[in-house]
Amino acid sequence: MQIVNQTLENFSISYPLEQITSLDKILFIDIETTGFTAKSSSLYLIGTAYYQAGNWRIKQWFARTPADETALLEDFFSFCQSYTHLIHFNGNNFDLPYLLQKCDQHKLSHNFDNFEGIDLYKRVSPYKSFLHTPNCKQKTLEELLGIDREDLYHGGELIEIYHNYVKNPTEETRTLLLLHNSDDIKGMLQLLPLLAFYDLFNGPIRAKKVQASHFIDYHGHDRQEVLMKLALPTPLPVSVSNLSNGCYFSGEASEGILKVPLYEEEMKYFYSNYKDYYYLPEEDVALHKSVATFVDKSHRIQATAANCYTRKYATYLPQWDIFMEPFFKRDYKSKELFFELTEDKKKDRELFSRYAQYLLGKMAKTY
Repeated sequence: MQIVNQTLENFSISYPLEQITSLDKILFIDIETTGFTAKSSSLYLIGTAYYQAGNWRIKQWFARTPADETALLEDFFSFCQSYTHLIHFNGNNFDLPYLLQKCDQHKLSHNFDNFEGIDLYKRVSPYKSFLHTPNCKQKTLEELLGIDREDLYHGGELIEIYHNYVKNPTEETRTLLLLHNSDDIKGMLQLLPLLAFYDLFNGPIRAKKVQASHFIDYHGHDRQEVLMKLALPTPLPVSVSNLSNGCYFSGEASEGILKVPLYEEEMKYFYSNYKDYYYLPEEDVALHKSVATFVDKSHRIQATAANCYTRKYATYLPQWDIFMEPFFKRDYKSKELFFELTEDKKKDRELFSRYAQYLLGKMAKTY
């Protein structure tokens, strides 16, 4: 077994990692293997990154032969005990289970029970379409952020290279294997700013300014909208814009703009307990039986779910499910829901902050 150490001079991370925990308690991890199943493949490299004395450092454990696995695992787990948080890329699905299976195979009792984990892939992948990326592979996300690699291979191509190294060890081959892993580690560090998109959808977002405005739509009609200027929880590493269900969001650095259509029209509020109501066809309204009893029987009928409503002309904002009650609809079968923008709500900045958070979450899920 060989241990290789490297210091990343003048290397900085443009993400507030300290909001998770102290930097010296965070360990990045990435492994290299000759296959996906621990029983039928070899673990030949564990790479880590950690913060020490003002610098990010990389530490790699390299197995010269498969016989080094036990020593490699023992030394790695001994080293990582001083950390509390593990950051990895899809490690929940591969790296961590693989290491635990290898420990079982070698009758070692190590585990990750005392660690908090952050899987960068799982944090970012739900927003793949929102980011307009074809997939969430590490190299794809690195390209999104303009990160260049020295390494030109992928993990699968290196399996044969490692097998050849075991048979015929050379410094050139060893360097190639170590470079791929160190580039994966450095790539994870550089991908951290993408966590800003996880923060974007998990808040908190603050509405700094809210105003109503008019615009002319594609068909030349005059429309109204609410424009919210937002303070984002973490600066975005790349600008992004999306349109969904009539709502438009654009974000750059620490600021975002959210435009939401505003509707001034008559809508209906439907009573759920329609059996307790009469419907008055001439007035096109439902009245509770305690009141409608005094209406002539010829002018009332038993209400149904479809006509048990009251009508109201007001200003409304859309909601994709029940964000706020009471909710209004245009018709009984309509799937679009709205809530009334009352005078009190217009002054409630906290409400608009929560509404912006709600809408962004819905926009992310529609892609």
